[in-house]
Parts: sequence; C-alpha cells; structure tokens
Amino acid sequence: MDVAVLPFPSFTELYRQYRTRALAIARRIVGDADDAEDVVQDVFARLAQRPSGFDGRASSSTWLHRVMVNSSINWLRARRRRERLRHEPEEAVSPEASAVGTEMQRHFEQALRHVSEQQRQVLWLREMRGYSYPEIATLLRIPEGTVKSALHRGRQRAQAELEERGQKP
Repeated sequence: MDVAVLPFPSFTELYRQYRTRALAIARRIVGDADDAEDVVQDVFARLAQRPSGFDGRASSSTWLHRVMVNSSINWLRARRRRERLRHEPEEAVSPEASAVGTEMQRHFEQALRHVSEQQRQVLWLREMRGYSYPEIATLLRIPEGTVKSALHRGRQRAQAELEERGQKP
C-alpha cells in the first residue's frame, strides 16, 4: 500500500500558521501562559535549527500537535525534577523508615501484578510518579474518565490482593 506523502510547509509558514494553536496546546497542558510561551519558543527554535521528524504520513498540523503535546509533557516533567532539587529534605529518613517504605513498595509492586495492564499503568503513574489525572490521560492517550475508573478499580483489586496475603494496604 502506497502512503501519500504530504508536503511540509516552510518553517516561516509553519510558525505563522500554527503558533497560536501551538500556544493554546502548551497553555492547556502546562497551565501557565508564560511557561507555555517558553515551550512554544523552544519547539520552534528546535525546528528552525534542525530538520523535523515530519515523515509526511499525517498533516503538518497533526504532526505539530503531537510535537507540542510531547514537548509540553516533557517540560512538566523537567519542572517537577527542578522543583524536587530545590527542596531540601526536611528530615533524614531513618533506616527503619526506609526499610518499611521499601517493603511497602515491594508489596505494592506485587499487588500490581494482579491488575489489568491499563490499571497497572494508571496506578503506577498516579501513586509512584505523582501525575495528575489530566497528565495521565495525555500520556496514555485515554479519556480522563477512563483514568479515574481504572485508578479506582486498580486500587480496589490491589487492596484486595494485599488483604488476601494478610498485608496492610
């Protein structure tokens, strides 16, 4: 089957045509107009410096939308890492507390083996990585309602599994 290759507009045309849309996408994901502007500038600066990953199988607007979503999510991740680095731990964790935390994490990971793949992904992103519902929905490309129901069902199943093994949830 032959795939029609769509033409890619010049960088100037791409910027002129899609900047406003790109800004709206970034603002919706990162939640702040100034931060969204930074994401858009970064994306277009990268596009101006090196050839794009555009392969012509989708329209340039579809391709740019995906680039903006991915770049915005990456920007959020980087911001989270920067914020964690700025905050000093308030109190050193005792070896006992560390051991309990490690043991709890091991039990949680074992319980995750008994839930569906989607529930496992949602639980991991929410409980272990701290992502919000909209962020998880964007990452997994599923509706936010599906994230909520998968999280609820996954928690119930994981809790039941822990209780079956006599462990505290």
